[in-house]
Parts: sequence; structure tokens; C-alpha cells
Amino acid sequence: MELFDLATLLRENSYPGRGIVIGRTADGRKSAIAYFIMGRSQNSRNRVFTKTEDGIRTEAFDPSKMEDPSLIIYRPVRRLGERIIVTNGDQTDTLYDTLAAGGTFEEALRTRTFEPDPPNWTPRISGLVSCGRDGGFTTQLSILKSADGNGDHCQRYFFDYPTLPAGEGRFLHTYQKDGDPIPSFQGEPERVAVTAPDAKTWAEEIWASLNAANKVSLYVVYTDPATGEREEVILNANQ
Repeated sequence: MELFDLATLLRENSYPGRGIVIGRTADGRKSAIAYFIMGRSQNSRNRVFTKTEDGIRTEAFDPSKMEDPSLIIYRPVRRLGERIIVTNGDQTDTLYDTLAAGGTFEEALRTRTFEPDPPNWTPRISGLVSCGRDGGFTTQLSILKSADGNGDHCQRYFFDYPTLPAGEGRFLHTYQKDGDPIPSFQGEPERVAVTAPDAKTWAEEIWASLNAANKVSLYVVYTDPATGEREEVILNANQ
């Protein structure tokens, strides 16, 4: 599989929608997670990321302009012990509750489907990083999407990465490109390089590469599994 430059992929795609990148830093020591949201409507763009006790949530930048919160207000990132959950919707909470009860990533997502927003049927994308006591970590990704735009059928795909090479990540996003309706992501998560030495540098690189008219918010976290230390960055178009 080709190793892509993440910044190039983003610059060449005006609307990947919402995206998850999970990787390992170039020194091999830390997990690297990025989650971004984009928007074409005023309702979608009227958002910011804010910190919570166990991760982040989306909030209305201007509550008076919020039209429908159902699919745009949620907790994209939550930490559960030594695990980090990242998703593009309220399936974050489904995963959190299932894992806390001793269930699995797959079991949680088999209870969910794509978003009820015809004709796009936006996929639900999810990731899980599980840190070990030895300082290592495993990665899981999933996409739940309609069967080629058929809203009566859900296809569930799961991808396991027991280990990722240093300096590499996997990139999964909701849309293949802009369109009307917007085509869902196709294929395996894209293999991308993760070379930034710290979370701030990586966040700045990603933010600069996202389409200026459509980008809304970005969250980046570098985590050292051996110590639990985190470097977190939030960038919002609405400041």
C-alpha cells in the first residue's frame, strides 16, 4: 500500500468531511491521533471543539444560530482507562459504555448504522487506541456505510492494527470527495506518514492543509503509553 503525505491528500480534497488519523510518532514512542470536522452548511460550521474531563465535545459557537443539533453535537473523543475512543458521532458513547461493560469494539458498532441523513447517508467512522503496560498500543478502525448509497442496507468494515510502524498512520474519512450527493469513503484506511515531532507541529500542518472555506475544528493528541503523558491541541475556525 502506498505511503501518502497527509498534507497532500488534504490539499487535494476540498471536502473529505470528518476524518480520523491514528498513527505512531517517528521516534516510535507515542500514539498520534487527529480528528477534524468540516462543514458546508451554516449549521455545520457553527461549531467549536471544547475540552471535557475525559476528552472533547462539539459545541455551538453561536447557540442562537443552532438549527438541528442531532448529528453535529457529540463527544468525538473519550478516554476510558488506557484506551482512547475517537469517532464522528454519538457512537463514541456507545463504544464507551460497551467497553466499560467488558464488550468489544466490534460488538458496540454492530448495534449502530450510518447517519440518517439522506441522500448522503454519511458513514460513521470510529477508532480505538488501546495502550499496554509495556508502552505499546494497538489500533482499531471502523466504517459503517450504506451499500453504494442504498439507505436500506448497512455495510460494516473493521480494520485491526496490532502494531503500526514508527512514523506511520492510517487515515479514514467520511467522504471520498465533494459531490451531490457526497460519495462515501471507499477502500481501506489510507496509509500516511506521521513525521511531526510534536502535537502542535502536526496540528499546524493538518490545519493549514484543510480547505479554508470548509474546515471547522481540529483536535490532535500525542500520548506516551509508557507514562500516560499527553500533548493536546485544539484549533477552531470560530475563535
